[in-house]
Formats: sequence, structure tokens, C-alpha cells
Amino acid sequence: MFTGIIEGLGTIRAMRSSDQGKRLTIESDFGLDGSKVGDSISVSGACLTMVKLDGKRFDVDVSPETLQKTTFGSAKVGQRANLERALRLSDRIDGHLVSGHIDGMGTLSQRENLGNSIVVSIDVPEYLARYMISKGSVAVDGISLTINACETKSFSVSIIPHTATVTTIDQKNEGEPVNIETDMIGKYVERFTSGSRQRVDRNSSEPGGIAEEFLIKTGFMD
Repeated sequence: MFTGIIEGLGTIRAMRSSDQGKRLTIESDFGLDGSKVGDSISVSGACLTMVKLDGKRFDVDVSPETLQKTTFGSAKVGQRANLERALRLSDRIDGHLVSGHIDGMGTLSQRENLGNSIVVSIDVPEYLARYMISKGSVAVDGISLTINACETKSFSVSIIPHTATVTTIDQKNEGEPVNIETDMIGKYVERFTSGSRQRVDRNSSEPGGIAEEFLIKTGFMD
């Protein structure tokens, strides 16, 4: 679990095939004291596992599934990446709860300077946009951001100078892909209210999902 508050940047130093996946060697700009082999680390939003660690360099294995659903499928040596180590339960959650499981990719479609911020518009498939709301949260390449506005197939976010400086978002050009993770709460709510929730007891005759009567009774609806 992560917060979407990027610790720092890293650089892909090597990339090689590993069965049908890839193994990446990444060099962090900051010290990795306290980290160990087996730890989770978010690399541009994707939760990966450190399989080798040597000072500021670490290796991660990227599965075929991750290559297909994220920007790692087109990653290159020398490319910069956002890094965040896993959340500790004693930490403040300054961003929002981020699982590191990428839902899909979007495309940066427009950049516009507005005051001291950069407004970035991102095109996404409709199946991702459905989980977005104005003033809700989204992770873009692992960065926790607040949605300014959202449409059927796009959304926009404001990038403050600090975020532009400490992440890769300011290095992205129009037309470049980004990793998207939508807010997990919306997906759970949809799952429960759709009536398609799998029953724990397969022999139970109770219907799945949450009925309108239950929502009214518990105060979620009038």
C-alpha cells in the first residue's frame, strides 16, 4: 500500500528479458536505507518487488500482465521513474490510499499554464473515467492528484510547482502515455451496489449486493 506522495526519482539503468517478462535495474536518486530484498516499491505507480538491492540500485521483475497494462511495455533504458516505498502504518497519509495495481493507461492530451500551476488534461478509456469524480483522487504514474474536472473519456488535474519539480509529470509531453490507478473506494462501492458481489457461503440463498432498503436503513439514502 502507498500514498501517492513520491519520495524521489530513479533512472532505469538496465533492462533484460526474463522469460516472457522483463527484469529492470533502477538507480534511485535517494538512499534506500532500511529497504531489503522482498520489499514492495512503487515505480511510476506500479507495485513491484525488490529482488536485488545494492546501494541505490535495485532490480525488479515485471510480469507479462504488467507489461501489457502499464507504460513498462514501452519503457527504455535512461527513462526516469517516480519512486515510493511502501507505506508504514505509523506514517501520515498525505495523499490517498494507493494499491500500486494499475487499472490502465491514459494519454496526456494537453498542458496549460494557469497562475503558478500547470493544468494537465489526460484522455482515458471510459471504463476508467467512470470511477472518477470532481475533487476525487487519482494516481497518475503513482502521483496522488486531485481531479479538477472529469468527462466521459478525460479528466484534468492541477500540478503545483513542488509536484512538477519532484516527479516526472513535468517531463511528460502531449501524446505520452501515463499509468492510471483510480480510487479503490469507488470500485468497491460499485461492486457492492451492483449485486454481483461473490457470496462467501456458496450454499447461501441470500442475495448478493446491497439493497436500497439497507442503504436507507443505515442512513446512506433518504
